[in-house]
Amino acid sequence: MSVRNVLVVLYDGVQSLDVTGPVEVFAAVDRCPGRTGYAIRTVSPGGGPVRTSSGLALLPDGALEAARPGPGTTLLVPGGRFTADFEPRITDWLRARGSGAERLVSVCTGGLLLAEAGLLDGRRATTHWSACEAMARDYPRVSVEPDPIYVRDGPVATSAGVTAGIDLALALVEEDHGRDVALVIARHLVVFLRRPGNQAQFSAQLAAQTARREPLRDVQQWITENPGGDVGVEALAARARLSPRHFARAFRAETGVTPGRYVERVRVEHARRLLEDTGEGIAQIARTCGYGTPEALRRAFVKALGQPPAEYRRRFGSPVRPCAADRPAPAPYEHERPA
Repeated sequence: MSVRNVLVVLYDGVQSLDVTGPVEVFAAVDRCPGRTGYAIRTVSPGGGPVRTSSGLALLPDGALEAARPGPGTTLLVPGGRFTADFEPRITDWLRARGSGAERLVSVCTGGLLLAEAGLLDGRRATTHWSACEAMARDYPRVSVEPDPIYVRDGPVATSAGVTAGIDLALALVEEDHGRDVALVIARHLVVFLRRPGNQAQFSAQLAAQTARREPLRDVQQWITENPGGDVGVEALAARARLSPRHFARAFRAETGVTPGRYVERVRVEHARRLLEDTGEGIAQIARTCGYGTPEALRRAFVKALGQPPAEYRRRFGSPVRPCAADRPAPAPYEHERPA
């Protein structure tokens, strides 16, 4: 198999994790036996060093102006802090050269650079949740999807903030090298195998605000730890030492969602993780998560994720059989074995 290229665009104010997260995923393929990985190259305007948004200095391999992405190249545009207008040297270069890449990938607000260069026109895309409204407003030819952690539209892939770039990179590795390689890398990096692209950018707790008052925060935490427990309004109100009416009103005022909606989000999230990471039967998962019956779990999954639990597990569940990452260290990174 020929070496695939990854070209990463750097600039002052770039988010370091948007760069290093996906790069670590791509670089890990080389350490898997029998695999030809990626030739990774970083470039910046003028080829000079850049300072990330956190103050970390990065030294590129070369100048952006000399780079010519072509077939076999994944062009990666990370997000960052844009202190003024977009750097014209980057957007001009993207406009002239970006479409030559085999795959065009953005992480976080890097999608705004692609949009500014016209490379997202007529396509579906996402970006960090805080920038989705601005993208939709400023680039009306882009079909912005604010919820998914990443969106694939033909050769163009855009992702949400920071860690979503790792999810997208793992999906691309799986596409190039197969699921087992992606699984080994995910476990080596101690991340989820791969969150599906249509998963919401927020977990249930992040999607809702954290309540200001401690009793309500304690109830939120209890729901997360006990999705199959008694989560009726009366029982939750008793935990918060409030009347049911007062509790329901205060919970919604402080979290932005009703208690029932919060419980539903937690249950779906918990069930999704069990489907991904365990071999438990669907009936058992339904009971554990408080649905009672597989049919109730199925209805909740179809409503939230657009597919039934069995199909979700087929697409995103970890293999039941042991894989290389479960063996005693350091397999599969054979060259790292102690002498």
